[in-house]
Amino acid sequence: MAKSQDLFGHTARKLPTPAAKGKVPAENLRVAAAHTPGEAAYTAASIEVLEGLEPVRRRPGMYIGGTDEAALHHLFAEVLDNAMDEAVAGHASFIDVTLEPDGFLSVIDNGRGIPIDPHPKFPKKSALEVIMTTLHAGGKFDSGAYQTSGGLHGVGVSVVNALSERLEVEVARGQMLYRQIFERGQPMGKLETLGKITNRRGTKVRFTPDPEIFGKAAKFKPARLFRMARAKAYLYGGVEIRWHCAPALLDSATEIPAEAVFHFPGGLKDYLTQDIEGKPLVAEQIFSGKVEKDGGHGALEWAIAWLAEDDGFVHSYCNTIPTPDGGTHEAGLRAALLRGLKDHAERIGQAKRAAVLTGDDVMTSCAALISVFLREPEFQGQNKSRLMTQEASRIVETTLRDAFDHWLAASPSAALRMLDFTIERAEERLRRRAEKDVARKSAGRKLRLPGKLADCTNNGAQGSELFIVEGDSAGGSAKQARDRMNQAILPLRGKILNVASATRDKLSSNQQLGDLVQALGCGTGTQYRDEDLRYEKIIVMTDADVDGAHIASLLITFFYRQMPKLIEGGHLYLAVPPLYRLTQGATHAYARDDAHREEIIKKVLTGRGKIEVSRFKGLGEMMPAQLKETTMDIRTRSLLRVVVTPEDKEETADSVERLMGNKPDARFTFIQERAPFAVELVVV
Repeated sequence: MAKSQDLFGHTARKLPTPAAKGKVPAENLRVAAAHTPGEAAYTAASIEVLEGLEPVRRRPGMYIGGTDEAALHHLFAEVLDNAMDEAVAGHASFIDVTLEPDGFLSVIDNGRGIPIDPHPKFPKKSALEVIMTTLHAGGKFDSGAYQTSGGLHGVGVSVVNALSERLEVEVARGQMLYRQIFERGQPMGKLETLGKITNRRGTKVRFTPDPEIFGKAAKFKPARLFRMARAKAYLYGGVEIRWHCAPALLDSATEIPAEAVFHFPGGLKDYLTQDIEGKPLVAEQIFSGKVEKDGGHGALEWAIAWLAEDDGFVHSYCNTIPTPDGGTHEAGLRAALLRGLKDHAERIGQAKRAAVLTGDDVMTSCAALISVFLREPEFQGQNKSRLMTQEASRIVETTLRDAFDHWLAASPSAALRMLDFTIERAEERLRRRAEKDVARKSAGRKLRLPGKLADCTNNGAQGSELFIVEGDSAGGSAKQARDRMNQAILPLRGKILNVASATRDKLSSNQQLGDLVQALGCGTGTQYRDEDLRYEKIIVMTDADVDGAHIASLLITFFYRQMPKLIEGGHLYLAVPPLYRLTQGATHAYARDDAHREEIIKKVLTGRGKIEVSRFKGLGEMMPAQLKETTMDIRTRSLLRVVVTPEDKEETADSVERLMGNKPDARFTFIQERAPFAVELVVV
């Protein structure tokens, strides 16, 4: 009988068609069974039921995100969150965190203590054992136990127990001390009564992670635990967290102390102040506040600043739980700040300027900490990394909006600086978008270059040079003197715009600077891309006189302000053209200034013939051969590279602002300070 192969490569006999409709020959049934190997073995007995904490040990990633270092320290976060819930509820005033020499970590609070009486549904077990060994068991599902809490899913401490090699719980409650020990989630005995005590209350959880889950080398990092504990203290000013770490576990390079006490009555404002210490701010005052509502439900605390030179960040929390993926509370923050800034602009008559603002413009440089307390928050995922409660957006926006309006009105100068700064970010964004649109439209077309640019034939940047010269006359000489293979010439008409004192509108509409930026091809400001620079060297070649020095200063200021990375990359140079030509018979030499002229006369032209000295009025008056020999030929020329060393960075910025900025009084003071020097030059 013929054979055939199906799409999966199985070979089967070709069977005859059944004679009667609806009847399937037994032979067909046997062949069909052959196509589903293992089906007979898949029965009810194949269905495995995982009980207790076994699902956590089988799939830890579903509960703590994985088994890496971050997941390991998430165990600490879960235990610490439970202690913080007691503090936020007003039942605990301190929390002790101790990392012991053997790697055990303990968290102690002086709260009410986990209940130890028999559980109504499991009368043979204490409530403590039920909480530690049963998923979705806890006191936080009923809002009567906690107005607000972080461990809402009822799996936190039970997951820690499941993933710990050993975990010990001590409860001081009703002047009695109790203890129960677990290993890998399983109780090693019943709840023990250790005896009567009078000076202690609360819960102590002591545990060490299971090497079967996290690996034998997995250990708690003191520095990471230290930062996590300190952050919690900032989030609730009413709690004191005491840090202890075995000295043997500390690395001297990290500067983590063996003991410390965290207590920050200033809350998030203290946190942000420390976080941004030393960074320049747009407005010196931090916008901060705290609002209590409805017994803690809807309570909100915030601290916000705008960084002048750095990118911003937002760290958000719900019921002291970090939400690194943001959520509805961050959406409310963004909406409140944007609406508040636009409303302020309207009040001071700048609504038209502020119309371009978006949430991204406001948040780009915004350093914000926000903490909200909700009774029954909804999170995305077991790790609670994103808040999903829709009510949080409304609470944050309405609360912050009113406070932000008052803050802006109380500090008009700071508010105006912030508005100007934010609008500049918006204009920068629009300019980047325009550049992208132009680039997109120009894709596949020939690169458009300024009409006056005489480009070189070399297609790559390596070895290529762009000479920026003043005027068409000098440009004509330079074009004849250049090496066409790797030297390009861009003539500029007179003195360019002083970008240090010009407005953004004047800068964007200036044709000469636009031609220069277009010729370089690398963009400006934050859009500068060194890999797109079309030339290896950018050489400013101006006349060797006062006017030429002024033009060179304007060009250097442009590059310093608009393309600082071009200078950092070592691409900017100054040509050194001669001011004099000295001739004695058949011998000639060039001098760059008066002092150099006298030096040449004394040391080079020593013959008896008459020395003729001619002064170049400008590069345009030099013969192309002379310009090439003295200024453009790589074998005979001299170049000065423009650099800004790190130690001179602040002094350079101050000098540029004083001499080129929009404050004439600063330049006047500079001239007065150097008046004796100017008189001395005149006398000489």
